[in-house]
Amino acid sequence: MDALTSRRSRQGGLVAVLLSMLFLYQADATIVNVAAPSIRADLGLDDGQLELVVDGYLLASATCLITAAKLGETTGYRRMFLAGVSVFGLASLAAGLAPGAAVLVLARLGQGVGGACAFPQVLSMLQLEFPPGPERARALGMYSAALAGGAVAGQVLGGVIVSVGALGWRPAFLLNVPITVALVLAGRHLLPRYPSASRRDRLDVPGAVTFSSTVFVVVLPLTLGRGAGWPPWALVFLALAMPALLLFFHVERGRATAGRPRLINVQEIRRPAIAWALAAIALAISTYYGLLFTLALYLQAGLGRGPLGSALILVPWVIAFALAGRLMQRVTPQVRRHLPAVGCTLLAVAYGGTALVVIADLPMAALLVSLAVGGLGLGTAFGSILTHLTSSAPEGFAAEVSGVFTMTLQIFGAVGVATFGALFSGLAAPLSPASAPGAFGVVTLVFAAVAVVAAVLTSLATRSASSPHSPGHSSRS
Repeated sequence: MDALTSRRSRQGGLVAVLLSMLFLYQADATIVNVAAPSIRADLGLDDGQLELVVDGYLLASATCLITAAKLGETTGYRRMFLAGVSVFGLASLAAGLAPGAAVLVLARLGQGVGGACAFPQVLSMLQLEFPPGPERARALGMYSAALAGGAVAGQVLGGVIVSVGALGWRPAFLLNVPITVALVLAGRHLLPRYPSASRRDRLDVPGAVTFSSTVFVVVLPLTLGRGAGWPPWALVFLALAMPALLLFFHVERGRATAGRPRLINVQEIRRPAIAWALAAIALAISTYYGLLFTLALYLQAGLGRGPLGSALILVPWVIAFALAGRLMQRVTPQVRRHLPAVGCTLLAVAYGGTALVVIADLPMAALLVSLAVGGLGLGTAFGSILTHLTSSAPEGFAAEVSGVFTMTLQIFGAVGVATFGALFSGLAAPLSPASAPGAFGVVTLVFAAVAVVAAVLTSLATRSASSPHSPGHSSRS
């Protein structure tokens, strides 16, 4: 009994450290959105510099995620996590003390790199620490809640920090410093040393370079192109994405033929149970980030609410998202396999309800209810798809699942903001209290259609996983 209590205590400490960094990582992705006007006024930033401060974090993070996930496998998950937290903390200190635009932009890039080093290790270590079953489902539910809660908390904290006190925007970064110091100290005692990969599985450098280049040419125009009015360079970069991806596949095929280690086991990713699930979460998460962006525009331009007020509107979504993880633990295994489709369907219903609330100009209480249903739907879909992915992948595939999953969140979050943001802007032009509600209503109907497609894809994924003719757990070689 003492041994069981000790094990659970250690696991509780491990989860607390990992999810605290995950929460911090997500919060810093959105906290600058609210602090941006204060930063611009204080440092005299132009539009391009401010865009790099806001989106440089995502750009650096997304570019490094897959490589960081693999480095966790080859050099040690614990080592990479602690290194990432340390870099994140130092970069936060530099950002909080930045005297001008150049230092702040470099610091934000450093935060992105540090966050990317730590982020995928969280999911990898949770997979290794908790075998498939109720304990893993519970841990992944908390993982999902930390992701959703961090994104909204960043916006709320940004509003509070900028509005209170004489230091302006700087505490938004400086508060990270004592937290990261505490996480490093706690992590050194609580995180186990998982075995590293053998020498034959060392990092695939050509694969890392070609894949990171592919992500870069996709994410750079998606994050900076919209604000710049989609200049020619953005379109050129997007056109280079497919050739870059084909080059990566060519490199990986060559290394597979030669029996050399690969960055990603493409054969495993292409299995229907995994590929359809990744496609479904990509679509669902794109609507969520699209909602964060367009809802803020609707509330501020259409209803005249401030940044903090518009962020607080999302509190029911976050609470329901976290509640979904709790509810998932209470269902039977027979029901659990249908939860991805149920979650995406609930999400579609919520988006449709939101469109009705906005177009019919119903009371704010109706919008809060609709958002709560959406949070419950996305939380159910997110947690159950993540559980499906980690249980469908073969043993030893933790780093690939972590890297590909976290990268999917980042890239399709950017895709959602760019695509749905452009749609909203086109429908609402010129943006005004009269045009914003109709534009947001149409966009949420599009969200609903995308969520329906995601529900279909999740059904394909779960059906493939349960099919007796589906491919078995193949080798990693």
